[in-house]
Amino acid sequence: MATGRVDLDGNTIKPITICMIGAGGFIGSHLCEKLMADTPHKVLAVDVYNDKIKHLLEPSSLPWADRIQFHRLNIKNDSRLEGLIRMADLTINLAAICTPADYNTRPLDTIYSNFIDALPVVKYCSENGKRLIHFSTCEVYGKTIGAFLPKDSPLRQDPNYYVLKEDSSPCIFGSIEKQRWSYACAKQLIERLIYAEGAENGLEFTIVRPFNWIGPRMDFIPGIDGPSEGVPRVLACFSNNLLRREPLKLVDGGQSQRTFVYIKDAIEAVLLMIENPARANGHIFNVGNPNNEVTVRQLAEMMTQVYSKVSGESSIETPTIDVSSKEFYGEGYDDSDKRIPDMTIINRQLGWNPKTSLWDLLESTLTYQHRTYAEAIKKATSKPVAS
Repeated sequence: MATGRVDLDGNTIKPITICMIGAGGFIGSHLCEKLMADTPHKVLAVDVYNDKIKHLLEPSSLPWADRIQFHRLNIKNDSRLEGLIRMADLTINLAAICTPADYNTRPLDTIYSNFIDALPVVKYCSENGKRLIHFSTCEVYGKTIGAFLPKDSPLRQDPNYYVLKEDSSPCIFGSIEKQRWSYACAKQLIERLIYAEGAENGLEFTIVRPFNWIGPRMDFIPGIDGPSEGVPRVLACFSNNLLRREPLKLVDGGQSQRTFVYIKDAIEAVLLMIENPARANGHIFNVGNPNNEVTVRQLAEMMTQVYSKVSGESSIETPTIDVSSKEFYGEGYDDSDKRIPDMTIINRQLGWNPKTSLWDLLESTLTYQHRTYAEAIKKATSKPVAS
């Protein structure tokens, strides 16, 4: 761990205590690793599961053992939450249902998880004078203005119609029966409430809008490294298909466009927010990599190539198949066309820019996933048979 660290303005960074809600998840586990390895900060790790951070908690002889505590609780119904927030200088809320298949099939759970369950966190931070970093989503932007232009309109090429800016882009959602937008609406409303708490009650806050953060420990194998039911996010879904040597399913032809950023790059951005409150408070930050933009079809093709390289396996005869969104996600699904983050604000305030190319982040992720899957299969097949 580095000593004598300073912030972007040359001030000495003092150790703080962080209450991290959702610390056991994909993002939380990487952030905990970074905080333990490179900072003097203490973490109160709050989650229902701790599988992804067990390596940070055990054994007790680890050099950071006195700086991380795991608290197993569900923020929906546990009275201990306010006490943990009071003990901390900063609360980071990562808890959410954020799997696209759930937006249609579990819209009530999605809304409760992303809005109702987040209300006490915001309330406790505001009432106790604690700083909050809240994780939202790029989904709050919905569809781009360009999506409503004629397909042959030259304006579709104008960045003003599709690049997403925190302080000026509108949030455009589909109709109410398109329940896919339940997640985005819930996330947008909690953002507005946090912003209002800042304006009326002085809450110190930062809102993070992730644009497809990718890397090791993403849920990707149902029943092994993810839920046994449901459909994961696109990269996790494609990874699962590759591992099982199944065709990658392209929803509605895979024409939607996305950008992807490496988890370790993104965590660097979050650390800057944590340690530079004077520059981060009151801001909403896009955190993505506009240089890593591809269609979902292009992503599938690239992942197939990368997986062949890291696994040594040849591609299957039919690597992709087209499916309808209704068939894949069910009734009520709708989608955004492009998600390209504008990086002006985070670059101006924190000097952050992503570094890792799409090929490199896919290679890192798929190498980890291939190894983990092989180990899981080996473990499952080596169990002794009961006599």
